Amino acid sequence: MPLDRFSGHADLYAQYRIDYPEALYTFVLSKVGSRPAVRRAAVRRAAVRRAAVRRAAVRQTAWDCATGNGQVAAVLADHFERVEATDISQTQLDQAVRKPNITYRVSPAEQTPFADASFDLVTVGQALHWFDVDAFHAEVRRVLKPGGVIAEWGYGLNTISPEVDVLVRHFYSGVVGPFWDAMRRHVENEYADLSFPFAGVEKRHFEVIRHWDAERFLNYLRTWSAVRKYIQANGADPVDALAEKLIPVWGEGERTVRFPVFLRLGRL
Repeated sequence: MPLDRFSGHADLYAQYRIDYPEALYTFVLSKVGSRPAVRRAAVRRAAVRRAAVRRAAVRQTAWDCATGNGQVAAVLADHFERVEATDISQTQLDQAVRKPNITYRVSPAEQTPFADASFDLVTVGQALHWFDVDAFHAEVRRVLKPGGVIAEWGYGLNTISPEVDVLVRHFYSGVVGPFWDAMRRHVENEYADLSFPFAGVEKRHFEVIRHWDAERFLNYLRTWSAVRKYIQANGADPVDALAEKLIPVWGEGERTVRFPVFLRLGRL
């Protein structure tokens, strides 16, 4: 049974979760329609001349798996003729960005209604660790077109300043630490222990930079699945207690919040 840790706070998730950097999308899109491995010089030159046409031709269909509020699907919709976006949470999909070429549907990652060889690109943002990874990858191999691209990414714990970071790390590990699901460790080690049975594997790191005041940051923390589980177990919001310590340290106005983003990409 797929785990759903986000339906109960889909409104918070839509408002306060981060989006992903343009550089990440640029990198992923550059790989759709490109050819891996070394080619002979003459063939490579011919390929360069045809590159723009070929990329346009192959950007027909993309699947954004575990789309949540549709933020990735909305970006892909500007580059593909058609985007399929799935999630196990109808509540999340009700909050999703609407565009005419995006179709949202409730579906588990591991078993979808899509036909074989349907997609040029499959994306998963900050969700792979919730899946039955081997079953999901078998499904990706079924629905990707030959040469199609799979891109999986996530982001780790943010940094702000030494005095704020020490409070947040204690909160992360000491206060809500027992309420993280076991698969959280896969985000911490950047999916290193999760299989990835695809060719031409590439890995990259990016950074998300936001400028938030303390209230905005605290509301982001309330979207953590461990915080929601803490609230369910204890009937109290642990972020309220953190706020009493964090706000005086934070000070007035905005601070720069940095999130490390990791990505792995391969192809069928």
